[in-house]
Amino acid sequence: MRKRERENPCAVCGHYHKYEEGEVCSICGHRLTVGSEKTTVQVSAFPSVILPEFLYLGSYDNASRSELLKTQGITRILNTVPSCQNLYKNSFTYHCLPDDKALPFDEGIQFLEQCEKDKARVLVHCMSGKNRSPAIVIAYLMKAKGWRLAQSYQWVKERRPSVELTEGVYQQLQELEHKIFGSNDGGGSVLPGFPPANSISFGFPKINDSPPLPAFSIAGSTSIFARPPQDIAPTAFTFGAGQTQNSATESTFGASPPNPNVTDIQMDGS
Repeated sequence: MRKRERENPCAVCGHYHKYEEGEVCSICGHRLTVGSEKTTVQVSAFPSVILPEFLYLGSYDNASRSELLKTQGITRILNTVPSCQNLYKNSFTYHCLPDDKALPFDEGIQFLEQCEKDKARVLVHCMSGKNRSPAIVIAYLMKAKGWRLAQSYQWVKERRPSVELTEGVYQQLQELEHKIFGSNDGGGSVLPGFPPANSISFGFPKINDSPPLPAFSIAGSTSIFARPPQDIAPTAFTFGAGQTQNSATESTFGASPPNPNVTDIQMDGS
């Protein structure tokens, strides 16, 4: 086996075989068939580097590839989801956070601060590496680097584009930001792609939102039934006759109504 093969395990299975040449792995049967797929696979197989030579972010799949973690010098793993098993307790130092709705930011930050103090490289992971573990990393950056929420989020998002925080986790990070920085220096941050905290609905209407008023009930709005005004005085308007002389109108309304039982008699003009 060549020296290069021993130093560079396969980015997909973590075993040593001539993956660049399309050789099938004798252990797991993996084979890299298309050379263009190599870069794409490496991005997903290796955890994302958040802070070089110290902080890494990934998924449970990343945490299960011990050989790849060793090539990056990672010795400690922060597991944010207890349902993910700690597979290599003899090779790595694990710390598992409780699976609560309220993320234990303080506990996670304390562990990462200890790793930094010991100059140990650490991987923070959850199941998919999109929500819980990025939130812990963002919380650490706010506390350790003094960055606001928006800056910390942008830093992580640029290095791991698959990050997708949920509404609940986002609100918890806003509360942590308020706890760390207070509310006297510009207020809370708004993450790129996120509306302000009081307007987050993820496409669903809020309970207290009132339905929009119809246009015809708003003052000053134009109704679809409105017609252009006509320049005809009410007293000068006669149905079917249009505009007539004032004298004719007055005589019409002043005369007695005809009696249907009386027959008109033609009068002799002579």
